[in-house]
Amino acid sequence: MLQNLLIMASGSGAEGSGNGTLLTIGYIVLLAAMFYFLLIRPQRKQRKEKESMMNSLSVGDEVYTIGGILGTVTRIKERTIWLRVSEKTEIEVLKSSIGGISKNNSESAPQA
Repeated sequence: MLQNLLIMASGSGAEGSGNGTLLTIGYIVLLAAMFYFLLIRPQRKQRKEKESMMNSLSVGDEVYTIGGILGTVTRIKERTIWLRVSEKTEIEVLKSSIGGISKNNSESAPQA
């Protein structure tokens, strides 16, 4: 189908060569727009959401890391946070390794 469009757009002789060039430029612009809307824009939105989540972390939040560690935030530094993973164990992890904030079961339980 695309091949038929290119043949029709190119026409015959010198008068069709300008249309073929415009059609090629149109395809390039269309591909660039699709690339932007399908790949770049969603990735920027996801990065912005993660940055806002990392900036909103506070002491006492229950979080999980991208490695699957669950813990409670006890201290916050510039690039790292301290997580309490058990009663006597705290670990220091990079803020960028935080996967998200855990939802408490009591908050998500339906009210009777």
